[in-house]
Amino acid sequence: MSEKTTKGVQILRGNPKKAIIKLSIPMMIGMSVQTVYNLADGIWVSGLGPNALAAVGLFFPVFMGIISLASGLGIGASSAIARRIGARDKEGADNVAIHSFILSLLLGVTITITMLPTIDSLFRSMGAKGEAVELAIEYSRVLLIGAFVIVFNNVGNGILRGEGDANRAMLAMVLGSGLNIVLDPIFIYTLGFGVVGAAYATLLSMIVTFLFIAYWLFIKRDTYVDITLRDFSPSREILKDILRVGLPSSLSQLSMSIAMFFLNSVAIMAGGERGIAVFTGTWRVTMLGIVPILGMAAATTAVTGAAYGERNIEKLETAYLYAIKLAFLIELGVVAFVILFAPQVAYLFTYSESAQAIKGELISALRTLPIFLVLTPFGMMTSAMFQGIGEGEKSLVLTVFRTLIMQVGFAYLFVHYTSLGLKGVWLGIVIGNMVAAVTGFTWGRLRVRSFKRTFSETKNITLP
Repeated sequence: MSEKTTKGVQILRGNPKKAIIKLSIPMMIGMSVQTVYNLADGIWVSGLGPNALAAVGLFFPVFMGIISLASGLGIGASSAIARRIGARDKEGADNVAIHSFILSLLLGVTITITMLPTIDSLFRSMGAKGEAVELAIEYSRVLLIGAFVIVFNNVGNGILRGEGDANRAMLAMVLGSGLNIVLDPIFIYTLGFGVVGAAYATLLSMIVTFLFIAYWLFIKRDTYVDITLRDFSPSREILKDILRVGLPSSLSQLSMSIAMFFLNSVAIMAGGERGIAVFTGTWRVTMLGIVPILGMAAATTAVTGAAYGERNIEKLETAYLYAIKLAFLIELGVVAFVILFAPQVAYLFTYSESAQAIKGELISALRTLPIFLVLTPFGMMTSAMFQGIGEGEKSLVLTVFRTLIMQVGFAYLFVHYTSLGLKGVWLGIVIGNMVAAVTGFTWGRLRVRSFKRTFSETKNITLP
């Protein structure tokens, strides 16, 4: 009896260059729509006034923590499944998917039962008072009730990516984000729910996405993996394999949020409130440019994972280097566009008379800070490759080195030991990221070379 296969599995096992392209484009589209939603959500809520914005802002760190845990678990599942697909271990891939689903259930329920009773005191411990806190509590309770849906969607998306089904992974992302964009004004303004309406819109959108993913995995059952509890075989090794990639991935995302806190502080030191305003505007534009890298990284994790499971290091190396090359060329174009049209981009943040004061500095920042995107693929694809081969701790080390040590460290040094002011912040981030990118790429190349030596010496390597 022949092994069950799907188009996605055929892509993963096929030409690595074609696999990178076919898997990364859908992920780029899905992540782009999510980015647009984030912008739209802020615009709709801002129409309710400062208390509404403050309420959403209070819950944002908690929400990002939940997303970090959920997406990390999804990346762990994606990596483990892809490696077993490469090794042609269908039963193992199924068991990973079942373990991932059970973990998502446990994590979602744990978040709800621990956070719901304590969210009130958490907000008040931050020193927040008045209407903003009351709105934040109402807003957060709606989303905390749906914590399992948030976690399941990220894990389900990771399962789809792990078996090469990037199109449905993209569809799930587009469905949720697109529906949210439409529902936000309806719940906030038409139905008159205010800021809590934004939470209802988000939860309803996530539930719709949940239903689609659950239908594909549990009812239609045309995916490569089969998730049935009767076939569940508890395995400590599988659990460790998922968490070895998943936990470091979650911590990596949290480290990026912590780095942003410190970079905000450095910008304030260099330019006060004006400095943070310039940094915020420039960083939002830069983050739009990083979306293609994120999409390529998701594809790299799956393709290198499958190649590693297949013990085909030539294919792994080809996918890794090709992803870097493509992302590098894309970011060159993005950076050139931002530099060339910096005045026009700056206008989006300085159209009001009061904001004209920062226009010159914003244009200068837009012509400097985004340059760090050019070498970012070398570090981020290396992190993605480490996740693909199941060495999540190396990915974490590389991310912390890049964000907290190099970017924050160089920005701080340039501000405190030069007279460059805000320009020192931008240059520090750019140079710090470049050093981290070269270091990470060197580490990645050395790791691949060690694989070549090891795999040529023995054909009997037992994969986790």
